Amino acid sequence: MPSPYYVSPEQIMQDKSEFVHKGIDQAKEVIVLEYKNGIVLVAENPLSTVFKISEIYDRIGFAATGLYREYESLRFVGIRDAEIKGLTYTRQDVTAKWLTNVYSQYIGSIFWQMDAKPLEVELLVCEVSEDATQPNNIYHISFDGTFWEEQSSAVIGGRSDEIAQILEETFQTGLALPEAINLAAETFATIENSVDEVDRYNISPETLEVAVLDRHQNRRKFRRLTTEEVAEISF
Repeated sequence: MPSPYYVSPEQIMQDKSEFVHKGIDQAKEVIVLEYKNGIVLVAENPLSTVFKISEIYDRIGFAATGLYREYESLRFVGIRDAEIKGLTYTRQDVTAKWLTNVYSQYIGSIFWQMDAKPLEVELLVCEVSEDATQPNNIYHISFDGTFWEEQSSAVIGGRSDEIAQILEETFQTGLALPEAINLAAETFATIENSVDEVDRYNISPETLEVAVLDRHQNRRKFRRLTTEEVAEISF
């Protein structure tokens, strides 16, 4: 006879999904856009002590939203595994697709454990191509380990659907870096202006975290922009 406390696996997974969604729905967003020289990553992040965007390897960047302590541990895992693979084989073997599979297996294995708390995270793994004629790679990883490839732009965070809808109407290929950053900033401002005045705050260089994967840089393509550089480009 089934226990009176029996809960079906389907119900457990549904409860886990609802639990994670409640957390991510409160998370500030990250926008990733292709621009003329590579990929720009822009996060709405008013906290100067916390990074939502980081470098993983030579051509690979990492963007996350959700629970900081959980995605920070994932960042560390990504850097560690990338360094090991690069030293064991070659640096060219470390790709965004490979890293996405690593993250997918790790996040998914936790989510599908019946008695484990799921990770409250959503990730983007981005890789800039060395050759402008070859496509860049942007992979979107969900809290249950599923992933898919994005084209040209991607958004994670609580209001990602609304932001993605705006970008569908405003994004154009071949943007210069200032144009791409301004587009992200204006999109964030549009979303902020749509919320209640009590919860609203102004988008400024101090509330944005910006980094690029620039194919014209040397081996390491990742570069974080300072608040002063963002202020000169936009606002």
